[in-house]
Amino acid sequence: MKIILLQPPIQDFYDTDIRLQPLGLCMLKAVVRRASPEVDVKVMDFHHGQGKRQIPLPPEFSYLREYYAFPDSGPFSTFHRYMHFGAPFEEVGRQVAAEAPSLVGISSLFSPYHREAAACAREIKQRIGAPIVMGGPHVSACPKEVLSDPNVDFIIAGEAEKALVKLVGALRSGDSYEGIAGVGFKKGKNLCLNPPGKNDDFQSLPLADLSDLDPQRYTLGKQPLCFITTTRGCPHRCSFCSVHRTFTEGFTRRDPEAVFQEMEKRFEQGYRVFDFEDDNLTFHKKDFTRLLQLIIDRWAPGKIRLLAMNGVSTLSLDREVLSLMRQAGFSDLNLSLVSADKESLAKVNRPHTPEKFEAVVKEAHELGFRIVAYQIIGLPFESLEKMIQTMATLARLPVLIGASIFYLAPGSPMAREVGTPGEVDCFKARSTAMAVESPRFARDDLYTLFITARILNFLKGLRVENNGVSLKEALQSAGENKRGRTGADLLTRLLEENQLYAAISQGLKPLPRFRTGLFRKVLNETNTVGTMEGREILVGTWHPQQKQ
Repeated sequence: MKIILLQPPIQDFYDTDIRLQPLGLCMLKAVVRRASPEVDVKVMDFHHGQGKRQIPLPPEFSYLREYYAFPDSGPFSTFHRYMHFGAPFEEVGRQVAAEAPSLVGISSLFSPYHREAAACAREIKQRIGAPIVMGGPHVSACPKEVLSDPNVDFIIAGEAEKALVKLVGALRSGDSYEGIAGVGFKKGKNLCLNPPGKNDDFQSLPLADLSDLDPQRYTLGKQPLCFITTTRGCPHRCSFCSVHRTFTEGFTRRDPEAVFQEMEKRFEQGYRVFDFEDDNLTFHKKDFTRLLQLIIDRWAPGKIRLLAMNGVSTLSLDREVLSLMRQAGFSDLNLSLVSADKESLAKVNRPHTPEKFEAVVKEAHELGFRIVAYQIIGLPFESLEKMIQTMATLARLPVLIGASIFYLAPGSPMAREVGTPGEVDCFKARSTAMAVESPRFARDDLYTLFITARILNFLKGLRVENNGVSLKEALQSAGENKRGRTGADLLTRLLEENQLYAAISQGLKPLPRFRTGLFRKVLNETNTVGTMEGREILVGTWHPQQKQ
């Protein structure tokens, strides 16, 4: 028996270059091979390293044309071209068919990209009759909708290791698969969905089998990168998040020694960058500090680099943990504030506080971390004033602002309050769609705040010599390179002419959807911008008569 497990291409305005290793598929390969060594399992990544090309903007996104209108080369640019990242669907079908598999597994991780997973299933079914099983977080959120696809024979909802092993065993032996927990199948015209059951203990699962992946294909700074997980799930239940729909057994973890042994093996295989893909890496402080100490004792500074791209919870961070992280190889820190408003945090069931967040930022900055702090723009119940206050809070701190425009994640508590999402709702469940408006704000406001965050980050990157320099003085220091000169010119024009422009090859083009008044409110609320080096720029109010 031969099984193909594939990662589909995606289509969007942008792609993330370094977070594409199909770890989940490699874990599935390992668990199937452990149960049935004679089964041939191959992981095929049709996303990363398979090229990209521009494609027409989907009709569902036609309203975005006036927002993403120009190929802007300025430092405040948003998006422009809609792209296909990965192999063409026809090529996916051809390559999989050439393998002559007995079973094809397709990963559907993110709801907005499920169309791409479905297109892969269609192209494969047109060429071979092998059954297709689909799994991943989107399947866990919308199992019935996925199974209704005529090209999908089975689905697995929830954690997939145990279910896939049992499904493979049933298909090989001809036994019934109707009682396998988490598996969905078709019986005539009926869709049958078995509820997820207890998965194999996380600690007992074999290490992911990365043998089908070229280490040089997944890199950061030209160094091979691999994913590591120390936990599954999250102990919190933030209402905008759907992770609990996949990890139904709650928050599980591995022993630090087991994680360390995996890192040792990956190091021997040539990997030098380790990205922890946990949803809450630092929650178990004792386990995390033990792992950090093992790493410190094993590798000298500079030998490896550590990342936690999903972000870490500020609840468990203090000077001790942050110091150990720096010694172990962390240089970047991704923190999520969501909102600086306590009422908003309570509404999304988030147990964090702005005070703790700011205390962690202070400690981390003193220790030399480069910090990205995330704000969710457009929570449906938040007013513009509260969004402005959150952005101003982040503007004053020595962090880059990660502005994430809110979307309803299928399967999340907030999405369930609205009802079952339709196919178009799932397709629009991405920040770039700016799909959610409310009586409190419009799409123009979301667009303006997103760009405002980019303007603030531009200022944060300026190298100013002293504290308390004026905005005018700060912009004079921005002329060291073309990007800096362009940013300083565009910002000066915005402040003096009340118009933001896009910088394109033919010159400057006005961006009419940008609300200058809202931008000024953010500056006025901010008053002081903290640079990444810890300096302060006094932004205040720039009057038109203040010429450069």
